[in-house]
Amino acid sequence: MARDTGRPLREHLEELRWRLLIVVVALLMGAGVCVAFFRSIIAIMVLPAQGRLAGGAGGPIYTELTEILSVTVKVALLGGFVLALPVIVYQIMMFVAPGLTRRERRYAVTIFPGAILSFLGGAAFAYFLILPPILKFLLTFGGDVAVPMIRIASYINIVVTLLFWMGLIFETPLIMFVLSKLGVVTPQTMAGGRRYIVVVAFVAGALITPTFDPLNQALVAAPLIALYELGIWLAKLARWSPRRRRRRRRRAGT
Repeated sequence: MARDTGRPLREHLEELRWRLLIVVVALLMGAGVCVAFFRSIIAIMVLPAQGRLAGGAGGPIYTELTEILSVTVKVALLGGFVLALPVIVYQIMMFVAPGLTRRERRYAVTIFPGAILSFLGGAAFAYFLILPPILKFLLTFGGDVAVPMIRIASYINIVVTLLFWMGLIFETPLIMFVLSKLGVVTPQTMAGGRRYIVVVAFVAGALITPTFDPLNQALVAAPLIALYELGIWLAKLARWSPRRRRRRRRRAGT
């Protein structure tokens, strides 16, 4: 199927404007839902701390007049983004679809839902497997010297940062698959990057985690290394096709 190249630039800009408007509305609606359930969301985000906040009282504190308001806005924006993610992905897919071939559209239909699931999977991995040990280390280290009285803004910043970046890290295999499918990078080049990925993974772990503990940094680095290896296999799968396999058989037969 031929690409849609006959539409004037004005129509593309008008379509982009309306789709951006739909995305903004979806974000605002998602943020509104998060504001309505703000207390429940905060309770869920505090749960990995296991009651170690505020000297064992169970919850964080705030020391500034506008601190709760700023936390509400941050949580609402992140939650609104997560809730609006299907709408955002759908609008992106519909905007670029006219410029794609029929084959590329089939790839897009498969890839975009995979991007949503990958992001949510990364956030869930961080929440259930990474946050508890990191928070336990931070809230118990030096407990015999001082009592932790954690500000809610500081705590939410750590949780939101970790959930967001781990969601993006889990997109690595999908990105590698797409780059290989488009022919931008070959699986052999990706395999050659193994010597660097370990260093990159631990640097990312040091930047994402708020602790200098190598064990907690490894909790971020290890999944990234494993995801890179998965991405190499997906990249090989992206280069495989029945037509190429038949060609190889014919060449082997001659």
